[in-house]
Amino acid sequence: MPSTPETESAVTRSAATLDTVMQIIQQNGKITTLMPAQDFYDAGLTSLASLTLLLDLEEKFNISIPDDRFIECRTAEAVAKLIGEVQS
Repeated sequence: MPSTPETESAVTRSAATLDTVMQIIQQNGKITTLMPAQDFYDAGLTSLASLTLLLDLEEKFNISIPDDRFIECRTAEAVAKLIGEVQS
């Protein structure tokens, strides 16, 4: 299937969202190394830091993330996907 400007834009936006999410998780959790599919709680993020993470993500992306959906996310990829869903 050929790419279109819309799909290329969505992919670029998705990659940028993932990069931003990873930076915010690393800052909140004081995590030096984090892979997109790595469980950020296993990497050292605490439950207290996750509350700050949620607020920072909502502020950065100017959205409201449902708490019940956020707590199901354990990776930067899952958080970025959720943000994309909330934004659309």
